[in-house]
Amino acid sequence: MGEFEVHRVRFFALVPAGVRCLACLPRAARLALARTDGAVEVYNFAANYFQEKVIPGHEARSVEALCWAAGERLFGAGLSGEIIEYDLAGLRMSRCVDGGGGPIWSMAANSSGTQLAIGCEDGSVKLFQVVPGGIQFERNLDRRKGRILCLSWHPSDTHIAAGSIDVLRVLDVCSGQTVKRIMVNYHVQKVKRECIVWSIAFLSNGTVVTSDSFGRVQFWDWERGTLQESHTVSTSAALSLAVSEKEDSIIVGTSSGATYQFQLLPVKMGSLEKRWVRTKPFQHHTHDVRAVAHSSTALISGGLDAQLVIRPLMEKMQKKGYDAVLRKFTFPHRRLVSCARKARLLLFQFSQHLELWRLGSTEETGKDGQVLPLCRMPEHLLQLKSKGPEHIYCSCVSPCGSWVAYSTASRFHLYQVQYEGNSISVKKV
Repeated sequence: MGEFEVHRVRFFALVPAGVRCLACLPRAARLALARTDGAVEVYNFAANYFQEKVIPGHEARSVEALCWAAGERLFGAGLSGEIIEYDLAGLRMSRCVDGGGGPIWSMAANSSGTQLAIGCEDGSVKLFQVVPGGIQFERNLDRRKGRILCLSWHPSDTHIAAGSIDVLRVLDVCSGQTVKRIMVNYHVQKVKRECIVWSIAFLSNGTVVTSDSFGRVQFWDWERGTLQESHTVSTSAALSLAVSEKEDSIIVGTSSGATYQFQLLPVKMGSLEKRWVRTKPFQHHTHDVRAVAHSSTALISGGLDAQLVIRPLMEKMQKKGYDAVLRKFTFPHRRLVSCARKARLLLFQFSQHLELWRLGSTEETGKDGQVLPLCRMPEHLLQLKSKGPEHIYCSCVSPCGSWVAYSTASRFHLYQVQYEGNSISVKKV
């Protein structure tokens, strides 16, 4: 093997965007992920969770909710108040519809994928019909005071459970009226602070599961309006929950970075009576776990630490292999660094700007593995800011270092860089 120099680069100050929401599509083995910068990623279960698609973010569009509908059509919604359908072939936004209720905090599709329900800032729940050409507004359901932070359809598509501040509601889809209103703090004495219902799930047996800002996971009988079980999993907030397809397992994410699993197990061996039992916590994150998903073989969680963690369910594994290994995605899967070999330059890509650096150099020689002192330190030459709200999708620098190019979802930009002594000039082509 020939001799070569290794440059240890520690001046790429990249701060990855945190995970905001997840949407699992078990039938097609796909996982959609939205980050806090508005970028959307699609992972393939069948190919060891390979990241196969990335849709760049947009400054004016945050993504608070994702869902799959009508097969493999992906929809997103956020604080801009718009419902967006993504073009997974062209990796861009294909259609955009105004929700009509201010910022959208939550969105869910029914079991058949023909209807979307959105929860808005003004306290309304709106229904949209998924049609071949996009989506169409259908009607408003009963509107009450308080933003709708979470939504869940009953598997029969007849009712919708909606979580808000201090209250959860069950709405009849046919009549559009609220048929049950439950105060989540009625049984707590001397509560002086509000309770935020962060996540909700509607089970087929009529049980409504909620996670709230008091760190509780609660099971409600919505027809009677009574509390069946309450489990305090954290001293901080329980931010997210997801239910397995068979409704026998629940994953919960908290603001302390821990995730919990609840399993529906028999009270005694051979008994038909079952209860929800909490397993031990798993501390895979350092910050808030804002999103969780439950596939048939794994628990998936995403946090503000930008990590995507996939923890396999060992009892679901037929054999040992890569599928049975805990996986953490801690870095971007795209190429964010390009090199100009002849000019000894590095181009770093951020969401809305580029940085051009010149590598340091040394005149010393040494043995293998020895760290050589630099006679010339790395030099920051240029910062190139992109224009417009679209984020940079890809970038590159020419081998000679005289050309820099980058692209967004709609435009391609090319610049000529001229070096005159210690000064640098940039000309747009």
